[in-house]
Amino acid sequence: MANPYAASGVDTEAGDRAVELMKAAVSATHNNLVLGGFGGFAGMIDGSILKNYDHPILATSTDGVGTKVAIAQALDKHDTVGQDLVGMVVDDIVVTGARSLFMTDYIACGHLEPTRIADIVRGIANACKAVDVALVGGETAEHPGLLGPEEYDVAGAAVGVVEKSKILSADSVQVGDVVLGLGASGLHSNGYSLVRKIVADHNLDYKQQMPEFGRSLGEELLEPTALYTGVLNKLLADVRFQGKISTMSHITGGGIAANLSRVLPGNVMLEVDRSTWSPRPVFQVMASIADIDLFDLETTWNLGLGFAVVVRSESATAISETLNALGVKTWELGWIQARPAGELAPDFVSVAKGVAGGAVRLVGNYGD
Repeated sequence: MANPYAASGVDTEAGDRAVELMKAAVSATHNNLVLGGFGGFAGMIDGSILKNYDHPILATSTDGVGTKVAIAQALDKHDTVGQDLVGMVVDDIVVTGARSLFMTDYIACGHLEPTRIADIVRGIANACKAVDVALVGGETAEHPGLLGPEEYDVAGAAVGVVEKSKILSADSVQVGDVVLGLGASGLHSNGYSLVRKIVADHNLDYKQQMPEFGRSLGEELLEPTALYTGVLNKLLADVRFQGKISTMSHITGGGIAANLSRVLPGNVMLEVDRSTWSPRPVFQVMASIADIDLFDLETTWNLGLGFAVVVRSESATAISETLNALGVKTWELGWIQARPAGELAPDFVSVAKGVAGGAVRLVGNYGD
């Protein structure tokens, strides 16, 4: 007898095949905290790790990849968006000073094609393994009639832990602190609605070769999000830098000034010196094609600045050298100043995501 569920467009056997294809990659992320193995109804973590903390605070984050998945679908290349998902989630958690412990994912698709789903999940699992986060569960849902046969969306959530006395926040920031910038790998996972509009408006082809990139336009746009959590966990654990890191910021949606403002106290200001870095070619090329000034893109794209770390001035050089040695390009963006009384210039940003924070603006011109 034919399966009536399959006749409605949902193929449970294809789901089982996808699980078999992804099983090894997911299991490889399981460390000694994971109980129950692969395939249970719920992922289980040994909570006794919390006994190692005097006052453990749990941190959690959830996110997706956004419309970047449309480019993956256009190229039928699905092995990179998993890293984007992990980066967008766990790199928000490390901002608090927390170490991510485990992650779950959710994939909704119009038609469950096992190899495609397995590629996505392998990307998630490989990124989780790279930053020592266990991928303990997930769900793939087939939504025929709601999504097209080639369409899908991905989302995920993670949980981490931090000692209460070591939480990073605006309260730790001091005048004179130095703000270090960490280089981005590309667009990461923000501003892709604008990217896709530029591609459509100018009749570009994702498969066309771009000499500026040394590969196709689509491959450049699918460059996965940099993973900062692994190196930042090492930095936070380094005894040399205990008490020397004030706060951090993940430069995601909303752009540079807004994401810095929200992690600073309201009584300080920061002028980010554009001349300290040069935006990656992908930003310059796409801006040139669209005839948009880079300054006008600072609220949409990261422009090559993926993360920021606010540190005590006496440790800034050593922290920068440590991050560079760990493979993350790091440089000085500016320093924290006292906010003067009275009105600031209108180009300062001081409210972001509903949070009234420090006053931040970008100054100067980008480096060559």
